[in-house]
Amino acid sequence: MSDTPAGRAELDAARLLLARMGISPADLVQAAAERPPAPTFAEYVPVVSAAVTAGTRRAYGSYWNRVLEHWGQRRLDEPTPSEIEQLAEYVKTHVVARRNARGGRSAAEHLIAALRCLYKRAVADGFIAAADNPALKVAKPRRLPSTRRAVADSRLAEINAVAASTGDDPALDSLLLRLHTETACRRGGALALRPVDLDPDQCLILLREKGDTVRWQPVSPTLMRYLQRHAEERYATGMGQLLRYRNGQPITYRRYDHLWVRIGEHLPWVYVQQISTHWLRHTTLTWVERNFGYAVARAYAGHSDSGGDVGTTTTYVRASLQEVAAALAALTNEAHPLA
Repeated sequence: MSDTPAGRAELDAARLLLARMGISPADLVQAAAERPPAPTFAEYVPVVSAAVTAGTRRAYGSYWNRVLEHWGQRRLDEPTPSEIEQLAEYVKTHVVARRNARGGRSAAEHLIAALRCLYKRAVADGFIAAADNPALKVAKPRRLPSTRRAVADSRLAEINAVAASTGDDPALDSLLLRLHTETACRRGGALALRPVDLDPDQCLILLREKGDTVRWQPVSPTLMRYLQRHAEERYATGMGQLLRYRNGQPITYRRYDHLWVRIGEHLPWVYVQQISTHWLRHTTLTWVERNFGYAVARAYAGHSDSGGDVGTTTTYVRASLQEVAAALAALTNEAHPLA
């Protein structure tokens, strides 16, 4: 290319630009030579894991472990975009088979996201150039629409009834369901709740959720009393986790898993549809949007007006099967079981 008139013109333009910036070609060569050698994945993954938030570590940790299994002794600057695509395909085809699996697409997407997080840090630390980041050159699989939706009132009543009448701690499980139904909070927000985050005078709780977001959420006086009583009876200290077992130990995500497994054993439709805590968020936000509008639903969800949250609320307020069935019944003048 440099032997053609167009190529020579491009070189001349590049030299002129460097001269105006006060940079010589030798400076570029020296800067490249001074770049520290890239560490291996085995050396660098623990560094990144220690630097990110607990939520990011929980989301990407298993995928970083997969990277270590395959590329542990390789340097960060060795894998190519094609090799990343091959690893993503491997993870996709070897994903643990679950009833709600969607062909491994999420696993491939999360692997690429985990590598992008890793390489973003490597660029910031000066181990590779931004233009050499191979993870950004690999497209994520197109995300399929979520199967989650709002739960009908009658079905929600069934869920609450089972939680309140079965298990080894019905009081705890009923409180969890009420907390998530009233506030539409995520599991992480509930687990991060502390006694000092309760403002009983104004019936507000402070929710700290993903992305380091912090927001005050209104709650009913009844829920506030339940939360205060729970904290008192289970010896939750001011700065400690509020939600606890009877023995005073803080609950974890496992409590939610066990809760929905148990509910599914009593309500087959919960098991079949893979209902989870996040469905309660859909349920509440859909009701808020239908009755108070999109702007209120967005604030209720804790979504911001900028960045990646723009339009996110629409994921939670889609038309339910019951609403579609009601429209069908009105159109055909025939009753439908869901309407």
